[in-house]
Amino acid sequence: MRLIFMGSAGFSVPILGALADAGHEIACVYTRPPAPRGRKLRLAPSPVHALAESLGVAVQTPASLKDGAEHAPFAAFGADAAVVAAYSLILPGPMLAGPRLGCLNVHASLLPRWRGAAPIQHAIIAGDAETGVTIMQMDAGLDTGAILMCERVPIDAASTPASLSERLAGLGAKLVVRALAGVAEGDLPARPQPDEGVTYAPKIVPADGRLDWRLPGAALERRVRAFHPRPGAWFEVGETRVRVLKAALAAGETGAPPGTVLDDRLSVACGESPDGPSALRVIEAQRGGRAAMETPAFLRGFPIPAGTRLG
Repeated sequence: MRLIFMGSAGFSVPILGALADAGHEIACVYTRPPAPRGRKLRLAPSPVHALAESLGVAVQTPASLKDGAEHAPFAAFGADAAVVAAYSLILPGPMLAGPRLGCLNVHASLLPRWRGAAPIQHAIIAGDAETGVTIMQMDAGLDTGAILMCERVPIDAASTPASLSERLAGLGAKLVVRALAGVAEGDLPARPQPDEGVTYAPKIVPADGRLDWRLPGAALERRVRAFHPRPGAWFEVGETRVRVLKAALAAGETGAPPGTVLDDRLSVACGESPDGPSALRVIEAQRGGRAAMETPAFLRGFPIPAGTRLG
């Protein structure tokens, strides 16, 4: 098939690779514009951009698709279908209707759960036992299109966005190749998403990383994993922000207010859990401009004594 691929994040890379390996003709790749990176803020292409260039595929990097001037060139590629995976821009109606077989989205959740920009992080935050990949026929709504195919993946207690994204991207790459074949042959019916079970996964912003010690320790431990490495979980001691890169549950202490440092290992009292008092022990931490350290080394350079109340 003649395809247009639209993606930007690392999640998208295995999917583009699988389409090329399957023998599809990639007419063009759409991805985000190069962005400043590193200390010198040099412009760097997205991971998808780099792969497309290595494949010898033309690349388009529009900052927006709202301008009608983008629509005619998109249609001019004469694509059989467009495959969209973690692209970050919303496709307007004329572009959705451009390819002969429409636009297929590779979405990293079991729709209709976790529609939106950050389904992997929100699945971890919520403590979901499983997630998966849905191949969806796109429509004008936010991840509301009919489902072509889906497959489930368990979420274990050590899952991070990076580890889960890698698994889901590999699964998505396999599923979308199968879905394209089914759509082309006309033997893969699309089924509407159910009205029940709809949840949303808005984009994660740096302020989301602030640890609210009133939450149970298990909820905070999931947030530490979900926000690693970006935007990072954090708390403040005075005016100093401390990033938490790794944490584990610890024994709580009856009567200790949430946010109280309980010992010399940086265990912090949290909100009540169903089993009673809970606490979170910081295993690895970092101050701004400093290297990440395991807690004993971190506390030697920046003491936080027992009894300290964190905001």
